[in-house]
Amino acid sequence: MATIASSETDQATQKASGGRGFVMPRGIISYLQAAPLFLILGFFFLLPIAMIAVVSFWDYDFAGIYPAFLTMNYTDTLGSWVTWKTYLNTLKFTVIVWALTLVIGFWVANFLAFHVRRAATQMILFLVCTVPFMTSNIIRMISWIPVLGRNGLVNSALVKLGIVPQPLEWLLYSDFAVVLAMVHLYTLFMVTPIFNTLMRIDRSLFEAARDAGASGWKILWNVVIPLAKPGIAIGTIFVVTLVMADFSTVQVMSGGQSASVALMMKNQMSLLQYPAAAANAVVLLVVVLLMVAAILRVVDIRKEL
Repeated sequence: MATIASSETDQATQKASGGRGFVMPRGIISYLQAAPLFLILGFFFLLPIAMIAVVSFWDYDFAGIYPAFLTMNYTDTLGSWVTWKTYLNTLKFTVIVWALTLVIGFWVANFLAFHVRRAATQMILFLVCTVPFMTSNIIRMISWIPVLGRNGLVNSALVKLGIVPQPLEWLLYSDFAVVLAMVHLYTLFMVTPIFNTLMRIDRSLFEAARDAGASGWKILWNVVIPLAKPGIAIGTIFVVTLVMADFSTVQVMSGGQSASVALMMKNQMSLLQYPAAAANAVVLLVVVLLMVAAILRVVDIRKEL
């Protein structure tokens, strides 16, 4: 029957092609189907990266940029202690924000997935978590200034309660403010993939673990966390790439007292030093890709995609 159906399909194909017996190979059809996506990714993703890599070798001065092939921009970038210090400062922000968003995001996702029984309530609470994301990042970031400022809500409350004799200066325009704002901005990017992973866990595994005598903490450590690793990995990739590329939060919340690689590139572009900024962009891209590759070597996220 399968042979007859295949023969009828071939005859129909031949009739559709004018009876000339020409049938397009399936491999070519697959390539043609993938061509639009390839063209879009190539034009909007690969081509800009290639252009940045090319410009990173150009020469420049105060008047303009000039096509050339020089390694000066990379030697200046990698040979400067200020640049290395800036990269270390960026990695410091990345590690701290990642750790905080992981802890907060995991517990929020765990509560929504396992402690809220009704699906409607889960969706409502999840939407409540996403409400702040309906506003701009800049607005949400700046909203911390009247809260953490010298005469802000926190300092005023602490002084009136007699907890501190005078306002705390380190609440705003400091590394603490930068980390707090980033955690506020990026926690949802950790909550969403972890919540999606936890919702796929078979609940019968918990019953089997309890029957085997496992306590709640053992179930969490030996069942939930191992099965949540793909979601944790995806959330980690989101948070790491966002923090490494963030310059506005560092600039505003630190008051110009802290530095990051993205902020350094922004300053270079404002001074028309585009080749130097392009070299920093290439180095930053390599660093981020190495971090993502390390994450993918540890956790297989293909089943979540």
